[in-house]
This record gives sequence, structure tokens and C-alpha cells, in this order.
Amino acid sequence: MRDVVIIGSGPAGWTAAIYAARAQLKPLVIASSVEAGGELMNTTEVENFPGFPEGVMGPDLMVKMQQQAERFGTEVLLDDVVAVELEGPVKRVVTGSGETFESRTVIIATGSAYRRLGLPDEDRLSGHGVSWCATCDGFFFRQKNIAVVGGGDSAMEEATFLTKFADKVTVIHRKDTLRASKIMQERAFSNDKIEFAWNKEVVGISGTEAVTGVTLRDTTDGSESHLDLDGLFIAIGNEPRVHLFHGQLELTEFGTIKVEGRSSKTSVPGVFAAGDVIDPTYRQAVTAAASGTVAALDAEHYLAALDQAQVSVTAAALQAAN
Repeated sequence: MRDVVIIGSGPAGWTAAIYAARAQLKPLVIASSVEAGGELMNTTEVENFPGFPEGVMGPDLMVKMQQQAERFGTEVLLDDVVAVELEGPVKRVVTGSGETFESRTVIIATGSAYRRLGLPDEDRLSGHGVSWCATCDGFFFRQKNIAVVGGGDSAMEEATFLTKFADKVTVIHRKDTLRASKIMQERAFSNDKIEFAWNKEVVGISGTEAVTGVTLRDTTDGSESHLDLDGLFIAIGNEPRVHLFHGQLELTEFGTIKVEGRSSKTSVPGVFAAGDVIDPTYRQAVTAAASGTVAALDAEHYLAALDQAQVSVTAAALQAAN
């Protein structure tokens, strides 16, 4: 019987592991067989994570976090969780290899996945002009010509933010009206650096070593055109990785796992959640790491309360026997 099993190995998962391991809880991190490290494994240079004044490559940051967690005694398993049983005092986590781990607590740090366009060159050029995070990568596009795909609030927010760096930002939207809120639309429309490509969808991304442009298809007549670009930001939403927990944990209207206030406590006692899987708004590495701290501390306090309750029951039983 384990004290803590952590599902996920992004900033939230590794930070939870560091705190849990230092509390002598001997956590097991099930880190995934193919996606260990989370979305930062697909990021190039990270310049906004505290403690790295010269910046750090996303994969390097994840390796350092893992090494720090292992230094304090974290066990790491490169496997995928395929099923969970979260109700009751004993939680069960089943992996793809057929192993079942029993634990008194589970910390869910499965993160979220950016929605992709589904184009052949999308992943190939990720980190080389294709990005899903303006806050992370906008700085690298100073005086460049870039585009944002999407028509919602997140797309308008990304486009407006990117005008701090780029010479021109083209918003590519498959319709002739935006889904974004009125105030976000007004900000975008009033910005001289933002242009709109209406009724267009991206059907191809050009570039060998880096993005050089995109192929657009008109959604009204099917005609195609080329747009020269230095960068492409995709802002068509993201999806929390919660498929394992449907029917077991309460979710929010955004599809994230619901937690109590600023805590990591889910609707099931002994189950905690951290990082992007509970955060539909910020989705930054540093906020995920902070969330992982909260989850580990909540799990530690939960286990301490269980142990104290057991001591009290044992003492009462001994007293009754005497």
C-alpha cells in the first residue's frame, strides 16, 4: 500500500513529487510511456520560469524537475494509466502493462492538450514557428509577421498580446464573425497591427527548418491562397485530460476537474488534482508548479489526519479492552 500515487509528469506532477518525497511519503509518479514531461517537452526556450535568467529549454527544465524529485526518493514509472478506482479509502490505479497500484491518496496532474489543426507539418514545425502559447513564445517574434488561428477570446487575447512584439498579426478565422466577447473583439478591431483573414482555414504549413507561410482555403468557395509568415500561433482551445475520471470526479463547466476553492481537493476524499487539469485560465508552467505544491501539502495533511484518527481508534480500543 502506497501513500501517494501521482498521475502525470509535467510541472505540477514533478513539483508534487518533490514536496511529497521530502515529506517522506515515497511517491510514485506514473509519467506516461510516450508523453513524459507534458507539453513543455514540445517547447523550445522557456524564458519566464523563475530561477533561469538566461532561459531554459522546455525538455531540460522537465529533466531537472525529474532529477530533483528522484533525488528525494520519488519512484518513476514510464507507463500509461488506463483505469482508476478512486472511491473508498484505497485507491487503485491500473497501468497499460497490467500492473495495479493501491494507494491511500492519488494526485492527478494529467494536464491538458492544445487542440491541433491536424496538419502533417504542425508537429514537425512545433518550436520552429508553430506555437500554442503567445505568453511563452511571443518574445521570439519581434518585428515579425505572424498569424493567429481562432475566433474566440483566447485567440483575440493572443493576437493582442503578440502585437507587443510583431510588426503584423493576421487573425485567421473560418467564419466571417468572431466568437469572442464584445470587449475582446473591440480591442482586436481597434489595434492597427491586427488584420483579419475571414472565411479562411489553414490547410498547409510551409517551411523546411522554420515556418515561412501557410496555405489558406476559402470556406465559402474552396479557393486556396498563400500567406507569407514567420510564425503561426494556434488558439482553437485546449482539452483537459480527464477521460479517465468521467463518472468518478466532479468536473467544472470548462471540463476541468473541480476543486474546493484554492485547494486541490476534488469531490472524492483522498484524491487531489493540480496543474492545467484544474486550470482553464492561466495554463503556465509556474502556476502548474505552484498547484503541484498545494496538492502535495493537501495530500500530506490528509494522510496525517488519517493516521491520527487511526491512533485515536487504536487507543480507544485498548482502553476499552482494559
